[in-house]
This record gives sequence, structure tokens and C-alpha cells, in this order.
Amino acid sequence: MTNELHNALADYLLALADDELILGHRDSEWCGHAPILEEDIAFANIALDEIGHAGVWYRLVADLRDERPETYPDQLIYFREMADYRSAPLVELPKGDWALTMLRQYLFDALESVRLERLAASAYPPLAEADAKIRTEELYHLRHTTAWVRRLGLGTEESRRRMQAALETLWPYALQMIEQPSAELVEAGYVPAEDDLRHAWEDMVIPHLQDSGLDVPHQTILPPFDRQRHTEHLSALLDEMQSVARLIPDARW
Repeated sequence: MTNELHNALADYLLALADDELILGHRDSEWCGHAPILEEDIAFANIALDEIGHAGVWYRLVADLRDERPETYPDQLIYFREMADYRSAPLVELPKGDWALTMLRQYLFDALESVRLERLAASAYPPLAEADAKIRTEELYHLRHTTAWVRRLGLGTEESRRRMQAALETLWPYALQMIEQPSAELVEAGYVPAEDDLRHAWEDMVIPHLQDSGLDVPHQTILPPFDRQRHTEHLSALLDEMQSVARLIPDARW
């Protein structure tokens, strides 16, 4: 693999890792506040899984950048500035109500499902191996959120209203998540192309949303998207997430 491909793949994986990390943090904000006790436990586990999956991708980034994988994730998570993060707006948005949280998780899980299915055949062996560690847990996430979307969409008039409002808010951000990776990575067989992911994702989510009583918005023009620019919400999230590590930077737990 050339240095150019190394760097491109590291950037690709860093974006995946940051998305998982920030979404995991948002999910963790429901700990103690979910609508039922069983879901409080289940969703806390999903939050932990997402953060754990971020660690898998961060370690691959460390390998590609010849860093020490045992310490590199901590440096990336706790001591990077906001401008150096590569998370997407979808995961940065505040947790909102339960409908928004669950719908966001479903849209994200569905995209991960189709992406992981394709990354399993990656021509970069460490990526395919890492994919295998994550896929089983992500399939559980998708089953869980698929059921919740249907439950809320076909529940009460109020739950459907909230789900429809969440869908109107989240749909443009979800479409942004499906980006075109560098042509070199696609041609080398390391990662899937955008069109492939988009069609597979839409084929999965649109029928389920409609079967759940929701009207999928018509979105033909996507707003501009740059992973080096962030929503105003990420700053407060990072301040909270990084506060202890920055207060005691040499701490060992």
C-alpha cells in the first residue's frame, strides 16, 4: 500500500471512529433517563458498544500512522481540538426526545449494517478482521432500533407525531452520512463506493419507515457537508467529555 493510500484509509477510518464515539456519548446521556428500566440498561449497553467500536477503528488508524495503539485512542479522544474531529452533524445533534434518539440510532445502524457487510470483503485484511469483531453487535443494535421505530411510528398519535418530526429533522443529516470515499480506496477494493451504500441503505430504511406509518421526506438537494466543520453542539460535548482527562493529563486509572 502506498503512503497516499495509507493516509486516505486512515482518514476514512478516523471519520468512522469519530462518528461512533460521538454517537456513543450522545446515547450515554440517556443513562438513568430512558422511558423504561429495561431500555435504560439496553441503551446504555448500545452506547458502550459504540464507544468500543470507535476504539477498534482508532487502533487501526494508529497502525496506519505507525503510532502506539495502546495509547493513541486516548490521545485522539481527549486531547484533540474540535477542528481536528471528523464527526458528522447527524451524531453531533443534541439527544432531543426519545423519538429523535431512537430514529437517529436506527438510521445510523442501518448505514453501518450495509457498510460493514461490504467491509467484510475489504482487500485490506486488518480492516476485514476488525469488521468481523463489530458486525455481531451492530446487528443487535439494528434489530433493537428497527423494533422501536415501528413501535413508536405505529403507537399513539403523539408517538407518531414525534417520530415524523424527528424524521423531518434527521433525514437531511442522514443523507449526508453517505459520502464518496477517495476513488483510490474504492478502486483498491478497501472500501465500498457511495452509490452502492446509498442504494442499499435506502432499500432498507425507506420501506421500513413507510411500514411504520411515517412519510419519508423528499430530499433532492443535500446541504453542504465538510467533516472539518462542525455544529455548535460539538463544542459543549467535547468540553464535558474531555474535562477530566485535561484536568489530570497524567492520570492512570
